[in-house]
Amino acid sequence: MLKHIIFLCIISSNLLAQETDYKLLNDIKYRGSSENLYIQERCKLDIYYPKNKEGFPTVIFFHGGGLKGGNKYIPEYLKNNDIAIVAPNYRLNPNVKAPTYIDDAAAAVAWVFNNIENYGGNKDLIFVSGSSAGGYLTSMIGLDKSYLMKYNIDANEIAGLIPLTGHAITHFTVRDEMGISGTQPIIDKFAPLYHVRKDAPPILLITGNRELEMLGRYEENAYLMRMLKVVGHPDVELMELDGYGHGIGYPSMPILLNKIKDITKSIIE
Repeated sequence: MLKHIIFLCIISSNLLAQETDYKLLNDIKYRGSSENLYIQERCKLDIYYPKNKEGFPTVIFFHGGGLKGGNKYIPEYLKNNDIAIVAPNYRLNPNVKAPTYIDDAAAAVAWVFNNIENYGGNKDLIFVSGSSAGGYLTSMIGLDKSYLMKYNIDANEIAGLIPLTGHAITHFTVRDEMGISGTQPIIDKFAPLYHVRKDAPPILLITGNRELEMLGRYEENAYLMRMLKVVGHPDVELMELDGYGHGIGYPSMPILLNKIKDITKSIIE
């Protein structure tokens, strides 16, 4: 009898110790069928998710590249953390101009809202993040509600916005499309700063050190934080990573993950 009890205890212990099984799906079309070859090429996303879990959070992560280059990838640090990670591609300059790449980002986010429950995720726990140009896209679709509204999604349903070293003024590539120098700061409808509002989702802004960052990037984000506070936003924070310049992808990952866990806990409880 004692042997049977020990055996059952060992089996139970092994079952509890089993690691979560994850699955990666590549090149899912988030715009459906299209005869446009460039849409077919770029408007795809990858999804990495826990197969044997239910109700998990999802982070959508947009790649950087100045809106002119780059490709989707799943950040290694975020893997194996009981969350789903969605990595979309989007169309790029010079093949397209603003606001096409912003609209692509919105379409990808809408796809997640409409489909994540099919993979076991919780649509109330969808976070948006991205690095550099991806951070800019994060802020644009999170603050300017018109982009997601086009797809019948309320931007306020996003659980949290976590842009990494993204522009808060109009992106330099968008300015270049207008014939404006990259050293001439502009705040227009293509600037996250233009769309500050107190009812936006929780926001964590992360940049490198102000002296090591790209021109003015920390100061832009500091101003965005300040103006969000001025209009009454209750949950905005700015982190400056000393010792790092623009390349904060890896050091920002633990901060991003902790923010997701903190907000998830507050929503669930």
